[in-house]
Amino acid sequence: MSQRLPRFLLRLEGLAVLVGALVVYGDADFGWILLFVLVLAPDLSMVGYVRGPRIGALCYDAAHTELLPIALGAAGVVGNAETATKIALIWLAHIGGDRLLGYGLKYPTEFKDTHLQRV
Repeated sequence: MSQRLPRFLLRLEGLAVLVGALVVYGDADFGWILLFVLVLAPDLSMVGYVRGPRIGALCYDAAHTELLPIALGAAGVVGNAETATKIALIWLAHIGGDRLLGYGLKYPTEFKDTHLQRV
């Protein structure tokens, strides 16, 4: 079990981010249609792999790290900008779902090499 504990904890964190983002989104009474339309939008960053694995990993990782949606969400809350807050929560839900499924940030070697596992 100790060998698998880090993987389990990282997936559990992903679940927490996914559920937390959806709970806040629902509690704010944001429209669910926008969530369904945009939830897979961060995966468009995979287009960067057309330019090779290094550029692809950079694009993918920029869209799949929690730094940008947290900053956007904080700015949205502080600035009372509902659209920014909605997008940030949808983005975080996507990232949480990815982590729950075992998809991690990419190494510049190839798409299947992630910080969580080889997919």
